[in-house]
Amino acid sequence: MRILIADDSNVSRHLLETIVRKWGYQVITTADGNQAWEALQQPDAPRMAILDWMMPGLTGPEVCERVRQKGVEPYTYILLLTSRTQKEDVIEGMTAGADDYVVKPFDQQELNVRLRAGRRIIDLQDELLKAQAALRYQATHDALTGIINRGRISEILAENVAKTGPLGVIMLDLDKFKTVNDTFGHAAGDAVLIATAKRLADSLTDKDTIGRYGGEEFLVVSQRTPLEMQELAEFLRTQIGGAPVETGALRLAVTASFGVANRNGSGVEHGNILLKAADDALYEAKKLGRNRVVVAASVEGQ
Repeated sequence: MRILIADDSNVSRHLLETIVRKWGYQVITTADGNQAWEALQQPDAPRMAILDWMMPGLTGPEVCERVRQKGVEPYTYILLLTSRTQKEDVIEGMTAGADDYVVKPFDQQELNVRLRAGRRIIDLQDELLKAQAALRYQATHDALTGIINRGRISEILAENVAKTGPLGVIMLDLDKFKTVNDTFGHAAGDAVLIATAKRLADSLTDKDTIGRYGGEEFLVVSQRTPLEMQELAEFLRTQIGGAPVETGALRLAVTASFGVANRNGSGVEHGNILLKAADDALYEAKKLGRNRVVVAASVEGQ
């Protein structure tokens, strides 16, 4: 665990550094409040800080206030080091955002205990952040394929509709997928979906976003021109059908049908207009024999 020690007294600072290093902390030291604030703004800032109350530049409480006002994560545990013992002073320091305080001259055992309490708080906060990240992932990603889900890809489409520039969507559907499930079982069907999602994701660039839209249906949102969208759809079609999906002893041939729609200029006001055009084109591709790309006429705003 890295810890910042900010104290303008050379004797006090070196003493603190020696003691805290002995307890296994990696130490960064500064001699004034401005340097402390600068250190705590870095991307790899220490997660803990011991700040002297009175320092040149910013005081310890002032550094606390700035850290809390910035409100960045992960959390920084701040301990004030002070010779002030009046209740009003303690209240002032804690109101500024300090987590705890130690009175000078400090007792080493007391300081160690307070730092251990700070580490527990940091560990708990890290666990909370991990849990929140996991929940966000679950809310936006498809559990089977690992790509984003219908809700998130719909949000991304809406975000792109609000921007200017090229915009298109590709709606694709695996051909005769029900036959795979009925003939070989749902485990084989899952393997096909997983392999398809990977082939699609591996074939796209940062211009494109892929999401699972429904059972065997996928949606690509892309910042490409109409010609580029058609070329991309043809490329994705060959990537999906270019090699069988192997699962256990099975080698399953997979193809997909594609519907492509682009907006004309920036006139489309809602993503559903593009989705409807792409879905209609997909239906036409199925009707024409599957394993093909159909491009809808450019979509005007409505």
